[in-house]
Amino acid sequence: MSGKRVLWIIGGAIVAVIVVAIGAWIIVTQNIETPDYESVVQDGSFEIRDYPEMIVAEVRRTGTRDKAVREAFEPLADYIFARERGGDSISMTAPVTQEPTDKIAMTAPVTQTQREGEWVVRFIMPAKYSMDELPAPGSDVTLERIPPERRAAIRFSGSWDTELFSRKTEELRKWLAERGVEPTGPPTYAYYNDPFTPGFLRRNEVLFDIPPDAS
Repeated sequence: MSGKRVLWIIGGAIVAVIVVAIGAWIIVTQNIETPDYESVVQDGSFEIRDYPEMIVAEVRRTGTRDKAVREAFEPLADYIFARERGGDSISMTAPVTQEPTDKIAMTAPVTQTQREGEWVVRFIMPAKYSMDELPAPGSDVTLERIPPERRAAIRFSGSWDTELFSRKTEELRKWLAERGVEPTGPPTYAYYNDPFTPGFLRRNEVLFDIPPDAS
């Protein structure tokens, strides 16, 4: 067999593996529950959405953005997968969200994402659960009820890079400013995929809470 033919076979095998991996990724992501929001405005990668009330499990951590989300993930995963409590596991949902608790982020999000601060990282609970039906968490995890809210979002792919998230935050802020809309809180970063998903396949978002009549 010629060397050229061997290369063609190897190349074909690699392509087949990639196709299978992408197909598996599509099947998995389509079966993960996400919040059932209503789209109010759609403008390319920008969107204004109305979210229903949600229940979240949350953990607070300090440090940089990437350090905080990594450290918060383990206790949240322990809670939903019943690793350190009794009862059944809870289905994984998307996205995992993260936002700074420092209100300075409303006016200086780039500074906030590049320095150390306190962050709240949240797993959204499946919609079928009421607060009373969810297992009691340990001391490190708390359950909170998030009221219905209107949020602006920008959707993008790529790795979880601080510079990328900072740039997208500013793009969303600029888009809102052009519409005469002022955010009412700090940015929220939303991660829809696991860390092993290639960057070009990831769904990431930055969101801002906005007034309920904004459009």
